[in-house]
Amino acid sequence: MTEAGCTLFRSIESVPEGFGPSVITVGNFDGVHCGHRSLIDVVVRRARALQAKAVLVTLDPHPAKVLRPDKAPPLITPLEEKLRLLFETGLDAVLVVPFDASLSRMSARDFCWTVLVQRLGTLEVHEGENFRFGYQAQADIDGLTELGREFGFKVETYRPMQIDGGVVSSSRVRQAIAIGNMSSARHLLGRPFSIDSTPARGRGYGTQYAVPTINLAPYLDLVPANGVYVTEMQIGLGQHAVRFTGVTNIGNRPTFGADSFAVESYLLRFQPVSLDESTPLRLAFLKRLREERKWPSPEALKAQIGIDVARAERWFHLREVLGKSDSASPLRR
Repeated sequence: MTEAGCTLFRSIESVPEGFGPSVITVGNFDGVHCGHRSLIDVVVRRARALQAKAVLVTLDPHPAKVLRPDKAPPLITPLEEKLRLLFETGLDAVLVVPFDASLSRMSARDFCWTVLVQRLGTLEVHEGENFRFGYQAQADIDGLTELGREFGFKVETYRPMQIDGGVVSSSRVRQAIAIGNMSSARHLLGRPFSIDSTPARGRGYGTQYAVPTINLAPYLDLVPANGVYVTEMQIGLGQHAVRFTGVTNIGNRPTFGADSFAVESYLLRFQPVSLDESTPLRLAFLKRLREERKWPSPEALKAQIGIDVARAERWFHLREVLGKSDSASPLRR
């Protein structure tokens, strides 16, 4: 599979013989945050300088989901979203290695020989200084460097990127999103945090949908903390996509006495749109307005929604006035 000039391999075996030479980086890359993008930029530049291919190797599912499923973190970017972002970086290829119990037992030496040398023809490997790999993550960056000397590839090591006085990492991005700090998440990601989904089933979606509220289908990966957010929604894909600003509530709707978690978006300046239960939706979170709370009556909730909508309208108006339209937004791509 090829997308935007980037070839996707979904197994080690699918990489053709003689594919290299390559300059590569290996990792999970959950979030594809600013630190990841900086490292990938180096890989792409070095590959161009060496007339080699820029290759990223990642694992799916996340190793924690196989080795420690009860402690596995929710993903910032599920695989297809991660691939979409990686395809935009200038990489020549992405290799997704299926992670299972068998792969978890592969030694660092075998991984280097089988994947980096035999399949990818690696000239250089670029990694963060905390990189670990192989059976039980026993090999560190020094071990990789030693294997590079043995197998004939060079290893370059990088210190973590720093933003706002802290290290840029997937765990830090995850923490920011989990508490609803969308400004911090945006700085670390280099774009607003977004989720891809479809409309919830059983809501009466038809060919022409004329109600300005859309519930997302159940979403198993990371969502922001319960509360109310300023958002943007893209309905559909490509040139036929329709975009709306909006206000989104994440939570259990306690005012109605129902413990029914939902991600519900109220679309501003809504016009009827083609929509069914399989229509792709992309929801970007721009700012948290308030926490979720139980209101004394549906009327009180309705009044608060009016306040939330007015605040969101002012936020979008101010962004437009200041010329801060979001060129980095995933909804602008």
